[in-house]
Formats: sequence, C-alpha cells, structure tokens
Amino acid sequence: MIRRYTLPEMGAVWTDERRFGHMLRVEIAVARAQVARGTVPAEAIVAIQRDARVDVDRIAEIERTTDHDVIAFVSQVAESVGPEGRYLHLGLTSSDVVDTALALQLREAGNLLLRGTDRLIVALVARARAEADTVMMGRTHSVHAEPTTFGLKLAGWAFEVDRGRARLATAVDEMATGKISGPVGTYSHLDPDLEAEVLAELELKVDPVSTQIVQRDRHAAFLAAIAILGGSLERFATEVRNLQHTEIGEVQEPFRAGQKGSSAMPHKRNPIVSERIAGLARLLRGYAQTAFENQPLWHERDISHSSAERVILPDATILLDYMLVRMTTLIEGLIVRPERMRENIERGLGLHASSRVLVALVEEAGLSREDAYAVVQRAALLAADQRRPLRDLVAIDPAVAPQLSLERLDACFDDAATLRHAGTVIARLDSLSPGSEAPR
Repeated sequence: MIRRYTLPEMGAVWTDERRFGHMLRVEIAVARAQVARGTVPAEAIVAIQRDARVDVDRIAEIERTTDHDVIAFVSQVAESVGPEGRYLHLGLTSSDVVDTALALQLREAGNLLLRGTDRLIVALVARARAEADTVMMGRTHSVHAEPTTFGLKLAGWAFEVDRGRARLATAVDEMATGKISGPVGTYSHLDPDLEAEVLAELELKVDPVSTQIVQRDRHAAFLAAIAILGGSLERFATEVRNLQHTEIGEVQEPFRAGQKGSSAMPHKRNPIVSERIAGLARLLRGYAQTAFENQPLWHERDISHSSAERVILPDATILLDYMLVRMTTLIEGLIVRPERMRENIERGLGLHASSRVLVALVEEAGLSREDAYAVVQRAALLAADQRRPLRDLVAIDPAVAPQLSLERLDACFDDAATLRHAGTVIARLDSLSPGSEAPR
C-alpha cells in the first residue's frame, strides 16, 4: 500500500523484517520441539537461538538465484548460525513455515483493527449521547420522512460498527491457525504431537485437517469481515457527504486552520475525508473478491493464491486501519448545526406529519384507511405545490374539519410526541460497554 494511507504501527506489521521474523519464530519453535524428541542435538538449539538472524538484503540476494523466498530465508538464517544451521527446517515444507507465520502476522494486524474499531465505537457512543436530543429530519429516498434525532442516527452507527467488530473478531480468531503437518498434511516427517506443541507455544490453533496449506476459507472470511466493516464506514461517510450538501448544511467535516478546499474557489469546504473513505471502501470489496477467488486451489495446493495475498492482505488491513482512524477523528470533530436542522424541518411545511393525520382520521374520525389516505395525500400534494403549511390546508378541508378538533389536529404536528421513545433507544448504548480499547 502507498505511504499516504499507511499508518506506522500497521505498516510495521507488513515489513519484510517482521514477516521473516515470524518465520524464524516458527523455525526455532520446531527445532526446540525436535530437541525434546532427540532428533536435533541440544547444542544446536543453543547456537540457533543465540546466533540466528534475519538479513533481508541477503535473503533477496539469495532469492535472485533460487527464485524461492523460503529457501533463500532458510539459507540466510543457516549462514548466520554456522554449522548448526543445518538443523533448521528439518522435516518441514515451506507452507508449514509460511502459513503459520502468516497467521501470526494476521493476528497482529487483526488485533490492531479491533483496537481501532473499539476507539470508533467509543467516539460514536459519546457523540450519540451528546446529540440525543438534536432533532433533525429523517429522510427516505432522499425525501423528508419523519423527524428523528442525530443521536439516534449515530447510535445506529455505533451498533453497526459493533456488529462489524464481532464479525472481525471471529475472523481474526479463525485466522490464528497454523499447521506443521508436512508436504500434503499427512505428518510424513513430523508427528502430530510436535505440531500441537509448537502451535501451543505460538498461541495458535491446529488446523484439524490441513493439506500442504491452511485452507483459504479462513482468509476469505477475514477479508469479507474487513470489506463489510469498510462498507459500514462508507455508509456513514456517504451520510456525512449528503448532510453537508449546501442545500442541506446540517453537518460539516472538521476544517482545520490553513486547510483549503479548492485551488480555484476559496469558498469551498469539501467533505474530503468522507469521500476518501468512500473510495477506499471500494478497494476493500475488491480485495474480498480476490480472497474468494483464492479458495478453490487445485488438489492439495497450488500457489495461485500466494501472489494475490502478498497484495490483498497487507493492503486490506492497512486501508481499514487508516479508515477507522480517519472516521474516528471525523466523528469526534464533526460540526453539527441544529439550527439548520430546525430550518429544514420547517421548510418541509409539516408534510412529515401526514402519517399522524392519517392515523387520527382513521382512529378518531372513523374514516376508512383508503379514504383518509386520499384526503391527506390531496392536501399534502397541494401544500407542496403551493408552498403552504399542511396543517392549514387540512384544517379547512371539508372532509377533515368536521371530524377533528383543532386541538387534536395540532397534536398531530407535535414532533416531541413522536420522539418520546428516543431516550429508550439511546439507553441501549449501555449494552455496548465501550470502556476499553483493547480487543475483547
């Protein structure tokens, strides 16, 4: 991934140094288990643990000849150890080391994503509570529907991110699976108990039936969870973009001192963070699709997945990490304009109360639902066309005036009554218990 979207901690997970370092951990753990079984001399593990080093430049130099990065890695580490280096990689196939080390990398990256998700939930919950009573117009099909509150909108986002977190946590847990089972998973050189011991030391689960690789359904689920969470962030970003329309103007992204929105138009204050998040979410969906394509490998394995994973796994985790951080900052600094929200409600001429007038005509005036609907729709369309308040037109409608008192009619336009249960919904945020940023 390009540097522009790579944050330091996540970027460090995907360096060659970290990758080969995890591979060395696997090699040493296997050699240590072999010593316990008498297949590797005790003095060898002393030398390996003392002298084994990863030299990325030397690995690259050897690979130019071998055209095989794992052989180059083993050769370089053996060089650093000396004569005892010949005991490295005994009985192992490349994927024993590569897939087990990849599980360590993905667990590390996944835990960073979970921490970032926790921080976003904390920000959303805090902001939802702060905006619990900020009344705004709810919209369906981009048209005024009924009032809601901005706090309710944010509360919905918080719960959606929490669901995304649960999916991601499950996927990360499944990804923490390794294998030390040999060329086609039959333990032809090393026994299953050695695998169990090594993976327990690395705090990884044993793949119950591996082939030469850990099967890629786990990786597909991981990328799918990332893409779904990215889709949630895009949904939130799209709403911010819509609400920042000049004609709506109910929220604005934070705009720091010295920031500029256009090289030609000094007035511009654009929702660039939201637009960036929306664009990057498209990449995440593409990476998930590639992960799905990696599942149907031939026979016990091929390596068609390998080249793709070198791109999609680092890039997907790096991008979601970036998106989570930027969305958290956006939510924390979002400018909310309740006065504009009120203006937009009033510009709606009370049309949002049409459903309440409909119910009142059915329940209190005794009209059939079809007749009541026709009456209210006629008045609503006229109100919109003539730019007159719906309440005034309904009050003089001959089908309504004799049936509803003005007091009852006015009650239909009381937005506070329609939001009487908003506090109950906001209170549900307590179930998220967002008190810790550490993975749960």
